[in-house]
Amino acid sequence: MKISFKKEIPLIIVALLPFAYLAYVWNSLPEKVPLHYNMEGEADRYGDKAELLLIPFLLPVLIYLILLMVPAIDPKGKIQKMGNKYQQLRFILVSFMSVLALFILFMVSSNSNSYLNLIYALLGFLFVLLGNYFKTLKPNYFIGIRTPWTLENETVWKKTHILGGKLWFVGGLLIVLCSFLISGKAFFVFFISAVLLLVLIPFVYSYLEFKKLEKV
Repeated sequence: MKISFKKEIPLIIVALLPFAYLAYVWNSLPEKVPLHYNMEGEADRYGDKAELLLIPFLLPVLIYLILLMVPAIDPKGKIQKMGNKYQQLRFILVSFMSVLALFILFMVSSNSNSYLNLIYALLGFLFVLLGNYFKTLKPNYFIGIRTPWTLENETVWKKTHILGGKLWFVGGLLIVLCSFLISGKAFFVFFISAVLLLVLIPFVYSYLEFKKLEKV
């Protein structure tokens, strides 16, 4: 897949937005800032504000670089066959990570944990977006529900992604809704449980479908 610098400019700008925001608030930040929150939503680790630079790098910038390199290292060129869908997915993921980084930096700069559930809501919204995309994904080695059984059989891939897409869409909506209704440790437990189910159910389903087809 040929890289067009002009087409990359919007994505690069989006990926760098958190750095711009961090530069804007840098002088107003204390030397020690909250860097980790416990299940109750309380800050339990503080560190040097320079560590905040890792947030925009590990979220939008790293995701941008990985997705930029994927077509070049794809052994069978399956990503290239996705065409515009892959570019749309890149924009969605980089934009999401950029917004997530901005929310985290804003929460730290305001020294308030009242925005923590909004971050969970954003993560739920990501599940909704990805779930909506799953049914359009064709077999590949990098994006989607990649189990040994979906990669082995295209029918299993399609069925798993149809089920997974519905689960992630509904599960994401539930996470968004519950982020406004539940808080603290109870929501953290709910969130982790929901994510585990959204991962494990398609995984098990792909195995069962593969075994079913083996018997035919």
